Amino acid sequence: MSTREPGFDTLAIHAGSQPDPATGARATPIYQTTSFVFDDVDHAAALFGLQAFGNIYTRITNPTTAVLEERVAALEGGTAALAVASGHAAQLLIMHALMQPGDEFIAAKKLYGGSINQFGHSFKSFDWHVKWADGLTPADFEAQITPKTKAIFIESLANPGGVVMDINGIAEVARKHHIPLIVDNTMATPYLCRPIDHGADIVVHSLTKFMGGHGNSMGGVIIDGGTFDWTKDDRYPMLSEGRPEYNDMVLAETFGNFAFAIACRVLGLRDLGPAISPFNAFQILTGIETLPLRMQRHSDNALEVAKFLQGHDKVEWVSYAGLEGDENHAKQQQYMPKGAGAVFTFGVKGGYQAGVDLVSNVEIFSHLANIGDTRSLIIHPASTTHRQLNADQQAAAGAGEDVVRISVGIEDVEDLKGDLNQALKSL
Repeated sequence: MSTREPGFDTLAIHAGSQPDPATGARATPIYQTTSFVFDDVDHAAALFGLQAFGNIYTRITNPTTAVLEERVAALEGGTAALAVASGHAAQLLIMHALMQPGDEFIAAKKLYGGSINQFGHSFKSFDWHVKWADGLTPADFEAQITPKTKAIFIESLANPGGVVMDINGIAEVARKHHIPLIVDNTMATPYLCRPIDHGADIVVHSLTKFMGGHGNSMGGVIIDGGTFDWTKDDRYPMLSEGRPEYNDMVLAETFGNFAFAIACRVLGLRDLGPAISPFNAFQILTGIETLPLRMQRHSDNALEVAKFLQGHDKVEWVSYAGLEGDENHAKQQQYMPKGAGAVFTFGVKGGYQAGVDLVSNVEIFSHLANIGDTRSLIIHPASTTHRQLNADQQAAAGAGEDVVRISVGIEDVEDLKGDLNQALKSL
């Protein structure tokens, strides 16, 4: 038998899956069931007591979902993963495992608008409080740390601005203060960047985007890097103290380097309930099989479109890390040398109204609030995804009034340039 470690492309197709033992089916079946039969009373007791792994109820575990979890963990280089209903659900379960009422976490201001809203507003209902790091340097994050800080949250490739974060530098700050670093890797995917390799402790994705890749299924995932020592102090009691639900079991001691994924599953998902549908898990698994092919085409097309827009007389500026003159290009070469991804922003001359008119005049690009589809997508963030923010907040998030965001698909790139050209000329 070969001792070679499987490559990324092989893992994208095979990790976590085997032919179905009952039927021989090669594709992972959709186990569309709510619950599972126990072998006997002792087997049931062992499952409920976390003394054995297995299936009880699809809200907590499901065989289709388990394949998805193992595959994403393998691609990201993590120890375990938990798939849930959406990226927002994944972020909720992460914070549920880390935070107590009154606690704080630090987040980069360069974030997806939905995350800014969730962190700044919805999380207040749990008495969890975000502190925003205005800049992009590790020092900006360190300056915000207090005794109440329980996590640092960044995106590897920020949405919508395409800023490449200094994961290594921020990870050093997090380690120095014994705080887990959470990295949203939705935009880059593990094909372009593996944050755990650069010091991240927890990785999160909206599987709805590039991982699924076809705009047909919602999902989110949490990947445990297995790198954080939850027992070093008493700051994370969900993991370091005995859980009364499980006969005072200490999860960090029992499950070691995948304890965080277990905590999110048996303390968060079990009770808060944002389970992913087995059908959605199947759809996303199918999408992941072509992830390497799609991400390379996305990145190649996006670079060509960015160069085209850079020379257009109706465009004021282009922010894409793949461009040699871009301020993020050096970090892109360091963290994601295969490409800078599909999503970037540019400024259209004429401000807010020009942005609205542009997205109204495209023909191949679809005007909608998503990224990561095989199709090319376009949006004017100030009038849609970031409209809940004031002008200063929009600018800080990279979504000012002249900003247009595109997610470049895998169509013929000449058709994409032609579509943008006709829409720009119509302004």
